[in-house]
This record gives sequence, C-alpha cells and structure tokens, in this order.
Amino acid sequence: MLYYIVLTAYILAVNFYAFHLVKSQRDACATDEAPRGQDGKLLLAAMLGGATAIYAAMFALRFRLNDIVPMILIPVIAVCNIYLFFLGFRGIHLYL
Repeated sequence: MLYYIVLTAYILAVNFYAFHLVKSQRDACATDEAPRGQDGKLLLAAMLGGATAIYAAMFALRFRLNDIVPMILIPVIAVCNIYLFFLGFRGIHLYL
C-alpha cells in the first residue's frame, strides 16, 4: 500500500513541478529575463514523468505552440510515461 502512495505522490509532484516550470518560462520570456532556448529543463522534467503536465500547460498557457521539438517530442514522452505509470500501478512483475 505504501508503494502506491509513494508512486502517486511522485507523479503529482513531478507534474506540478512541470506545470510550474512551463509557467515560469512563459513569464520569463514575457519579461525577457531568460533566453529562449531552454528545452533541456522541459525535456528533463518530461522524462521524469511530467510530460502530460507540460503538454497541457503549453496549450493552457498558449506558450511555444509553434516550436516543433516540444510539440512532437513531449507527446511521445507522455505516452511512454503513461505506460510506465500503468506498469507501476499494475505491477511490473506481471509483464516481465
């Protein structure tokens, strides 16, 4: 039972951080505080499990919708994240 609580807390924390990261990058670009090319942080947060939140935040905040790398790579990573989370909740020993 503790495993499921920890996994759920991890998923929520990473997705919250990812959404906040997109919002802070949008605010920084609006005030010209940060350079434009900060895809590394977004991709790292996406690979850690926050790809769905990043993709949703990009549409909700209307930020970087014209950039090809995030618009193609983030959904691919999101599908992988959802599958891995499914395996985590279902029990990975059933599929090995």
